[in-house]
Amino acid sequence: MTEKQQTPSTHIPAGFVMNAAGHLVPEHQVREHDKLRDHVACDLVEEAVLLHNALANFKARALADIADLIRISGDKYGVTLGGKKGNVSILTYDGRYKIERAHADRIVFTEEILAAKELIDQCIRAWSEGANDHLRVLVDRAFRANRQGQIKTNDVLSLLRVEIDDPNWKRAMQALRDSIQVNGQAVYIRVFQRDGMTDRYLPISLNIAGV
Repeated sequence: MTEKQQTPSTHIPAGFVMNAAGHLVPEHQVREHDKLRDHVACDLVEEAVLLHNALANFKARALADIADLIRISGDKYGVTLGGKKGNVSILTYDGRYKIERAHADRIVFTEEILAAKELIDQCIRAWSEGANDHLRVLVDRAFRANRQGQIKTNDVLSLLRVEIDDPNWKRAMQALRDSIQVNGQAVYIRVFQRDGMTDRYLPISLNIAGV
């Protein structure tokens, strides 16, 4: 089986491997298919760790280089430009590539979002049946938790753009606004490539799901 890096406190005798429960198993008792699965998983994880570290190093270098560029531009004119915060776009001379440094608030919801959800449901139940099927789909999608049990922020915030002249709906939207809490800030590096000679820029995905 693939040799794995063990912690200093872990000692595995020769001829044994450790299973997921932490038990020592004689290597000759491990099925060949289990060995193959272990080999494939270990190889992929090792490469994933390298990619993760490469992305972390790229982000650190990109942020440092952009900060240096802003500092040099500021020194040239004797002013301070933006500091560490603020969104910045830089383009290559030929306009083929664009890199963005973007800051975004990390948004979480307080327990008040439960009140907002109940008020929204009351509105939909009170309105004429069948006339708000599209809105019901929108609400159900907004409050559907992901696999981690978290509500998707963008879907919930999209409800604030639904304009309905109803005092109960407005009260529900106020409860939704009150539930929003900013919990720090995230910084992103986004890379784009120009689409031919148009003004459109297409993202170069650094997300494994988008490759």
